[in-house]
Amino acid sequence: MSEKPILRVAVTGAAGQIAYSLLYQISSGYVFGEDQPLALHLLDIAPMMGVLNGVVMEIQDCAMPLVRDVVATDDPNVAFKDIDAAFLVGAMPRKEGMERKDLLAANVKIFKVQGQALDQVAKKTVKVMVVGNPANTNALICSHYAPSIPKVRKILLTGAAVYDIKKVTIWGNHSSTQFPDMEHATVKGQAAAELIKDNTWVQDTFVPTVQKRGAAVIAARKLSSAMSAAKAASDHMKTLFSSTPEDDWVSMGVFSDGSYGTPVGVMFSFPITVKNGAWSIVQGLSLSDFAKSKLALTGAELCEERDEAMAVCQA
Repeated sequence: MSEKPILRVAVTGAAGQIAYSLLYQISSGYVFGEDQPLALHLLDIAPMMGVLNGVVMEIQDCAMPLVRDVVATDDPNVAFKDIDAAFLVGAMPRKEGMERKDLLAANVKIFKVQGQALDQVAKKTVKVMVVGNPANTNALICSHYAPSIPKVRKILLTGAAVYDIKKVTIWGNHSSTQFPDMEHATVKGQAAAELIKDNTWVQDTFVPTVQKRGAAVIAARKLSSAMSAAKAASDHMKTLFSSTPEDDWVSMGVFSDGSYGTPVGVMFSFPITVKNGAWSIVQGLSLSDFAKSKLALTGAELCEERDEAMAVCQA
């Protein structure tokens, strides 16, 4: 039986902590299949190349049978050359005292350059996953500067499924305005609402707990989440290269077409089904007034971020 052609996979921020967890999951065959040979294209900034070379040594020492080649570089045009998939993990982290608009300004420059490189040297069939925060607007800027790559191939990381729980949706922005929606969720086939029977707890405890989970992790470990982010990114890309189950969906940030009254032209997290690598927004879901108010809030934030980011690009 002949071997499959090598799949070229780029990971940015490859010397960082999220990539450190992510690279093993990719190399093991979990994401793209246990019979899929891989070439890893690892990108980081010049000051991190010493650390990145250490990561390369670790990959070599793991002796992963699927890894045929590893390219380590600080040049996006080298990292994205002829790639089939990209995990855009690297981004400027938010530091103490930094306003969100300052974080946006710093990341716009990174994702503008990476978008241009993707446009110039990546395969036009490449599937791009944006992990680095602020993920929605980073994805929007990257896509804006990679016009030759169809928008349907650009996804941002929002959520992942948990065993026995289905049809939970994360709507909107990857920020504290995200809306974790349990209105259509099931647990072992039973409606979650029937099991919980406490709408006040859902609205006043569950929703804000999920919205503020990232801050809670930072407070506990003094670093942002890495292992869970890597697992979710792996799950997202795995789904994009396959299909969702017939009776379930996932949450992914995609270009809004205005579904559910959301603003058009921003990267918005929706309930998504994937069939043979092509995604679709789940349509026809009923939304409560509470849910509609949350979608309006997160949509307004995304429009504000988009306008701020575009202003930086044009400055």
